[in-house]
Amino acid sequence: MSPRTSKPHEVVERALALSRADGCVVIADETSTANLRWAGNALTTNGVTRGRALTVVATVDGQEGTASGVVSRSAVGADELEPLVRAAEAAARSAGPAEDAQPLVTGVPASPDFTDAPAETSSAVFADFAPALGESFARARAGGRELYGFASHELVSTYLGTSTGLRLRHDQPSGTLELNAKSPDRTRSAWAGRATRDFKDVDPTALDAELAVRLGWAGRRVELPAGRYETLLPPTAVADLLIYQLWSSSGRDAAEGRTVFSRPGGGTRVGDRLSELPLTLRSDPQEPGLQCAPFVVAHSSGGDQSVFDNGLPVRATEWIGGGRLAHLLTTRHSAALTGLPVAPSAGNLILDGGGDRSLEEMVAGTERGLLLTCLWYIREVDPATLLLTGLTRDGVYLVENGEVTGEVNNFRFNESPVDLLGRATQAGRTERTLPREWNDWFTRAAMPALRVPDFNMSSVSQGV
Repeated sequence: MSPRTSKPHEVVERALALSRADGCVVIADETSTANLRWAGNALTTNGVTRGRALTVVATVDGQEGTASGVVSRSAVGADELEPLVRAAEAAARSAGPAEDAQPLVTGVPASPDFTDAPAETSSAVFADFAPALGESFARARAGGRELYGFASHELVSTYLGTSTGLRLRHDQPSGTLELNAKSPDRTRSAWAGRATRDFKDVDPTALDAELAVRLGWAGRRVELPAGRYETLLPPTAVADLLIYQLWSSSGRDAAEGRTVFSRPGGGTRVGDRLSELPLTLRSDPQEPGLQCAPFVVAHSSGGDQSVFDNGLPVRATEWIGGGRLAHLLTTRHSAALTGLPVAPSAGNLILDGGGDRSLEEMVAGTERGLLLTCLWYIREVDPATLLLTGLTRDGVYLVENGEVTGEVNNFRFNESPVDLLGRATQAGRTERTLPREWNDWFTRAAMPALRVPDFNMSSVSQGV
């Protein structure tokens, strides 16, 4: 058995057979990627990679409770498989009882394709995209602008087996396109990004046309001071803020009084109204175009994930329903501690705002305000209020009397996404979007643009 010739499900079965622990979970992740990079209107690099990672979770029962040990390694060959299993068992025996210990999950029907070969991507995924990209280069060159960026497609086949009989498998395609257009003197820059499953729904020529318009807007420069401005947040910026909010919505932390979702005096804010708009923030593994794993895959315990929950079904969940906080992230363990329902995280996030206006229509309805392109370098300032800081990037535009009249300087912002939901006065049409800040970890999102009457631009930034 070698990493290249052995089948992932065979590796899982072999590791389970080798286990001497009281319980065992084995996760094999088979990954293939294809990518293109370009700069200055010319393709620079492309490549395809393959890899396998194996995670073994061993659980050992003791008088004081159940301990767990987790070891992950890549490119595990036949001679390395048993040492990996033994290392996980040794880690479990040397650890104290696991606080999140629960019986390993049972009763989940096996995936019918568990024994099938892993899915793979290749450069063929760019068969239609690459010629269109070349056409975009020619148009950009003729228009006096330079295109930079990259396209990446990843396909991960995850095989999960447990000593309690689970045999689950999920194939996850993830594609991202990021495109920057710059003026030849590099003083003007515009960005656009898209998420895709297969690059069949991505048109680089349309994105280039969008960026050409934005570079044109930047032909007039207006300097504005720090302050609070009516601001239109595009879907990508909304996604970056609400993904961080989701990551910060631990039910246990809220119940223990440590987060913005903690109720003064004790308990959580579940049931509280967060927005006067009819906003629904939700995750659904079966969401069309945003499908993700329908069961928990936890390579480690921490926060609100637990290795003991591996294989637990993930169902559609409303985090905010009709403007009210509906659920917080919980494992089986933290749900028991807090009295909240079990609500594991999912790999997508959707905000439905009830609006039907495009971002362009929202601009047309703006008397005076700012239109953002995206946010970046987002960092947490205060977990008690979920105050975040970060920077605007690649275009902040002044809107006057329903039209974009120029580009303004960049800003540092200080805002809480929870407060923003409470102050937002309009939500546009929900559309699939690529989070710019977090797309190394989270790509499957659909968001509307939001209108915020008093977005806090706390200081001026000199970034482009």
